[in-house]
Amino acid sequence: MQLLKDKILKEGKYLGKGILKVDSFMNHQIDPALMNEVGKEFARRFKDLKATRILTAETSGIAPALACAMILELPLVFARKHKPVTMAENPFTERAESHTKGSIVDLIVSPEYLKAEDRVIILDDFLASARTIKALVAIVASSGAELVGIGAVIEKSFEGGRDALKYLNIPIESLAAIKSFDNEQINF
Repeated sequence: MQLLKDKILKEGKYLGKGILKVDSFMNHQIDPALMNEVGKEFARRFKDLKATRILTAETSGIAPALACAMILELPLVFARKHKPVTMAENPFTERAESHTKGSIVDLIVSPEYLKAEDRVIILDDFLASARTIKALVAIVASSGAELVGIGAVIEKSFEGGRDALKYLNIPIESLAAIKSFDNEQINF
């Protein structure tokens, strides 16, 4: 998706150690026009999967997942990092290592919003090592729902996440795949 690549080149900042800062348009401040286009592109790619729900992780995955959910007219569920007192008993819980936070995060989904009859698309901001997405995959499996697709706005293909998910035999889509960071240069 050229619009996204242009935005990454203009505003993205490589911070070293495989970390790309995209806070100016996706992870802290949101560019709504760009997220609308991201949502349209994911909706185009996933429209034939007969999904019933989109799942993402709190918080950076919410904007692109919501944009897609609005176009596909599907509910969006996001895995919480902390269990609120209002959440149903026995939530689906997985842990994932966060590269940008440098710690383990909990991902928690209420069984009220993820049912065995659901057909789920996982959408997230990044696909790198796939640790967060694998935790979301495990949550879908725990619910008994069927995982039908995975999408990431930005893929860092050199980190092997796509290969770690190939066993799922479902569509895996990314809108901008970064091959490398050479001398702080972003290479698609």
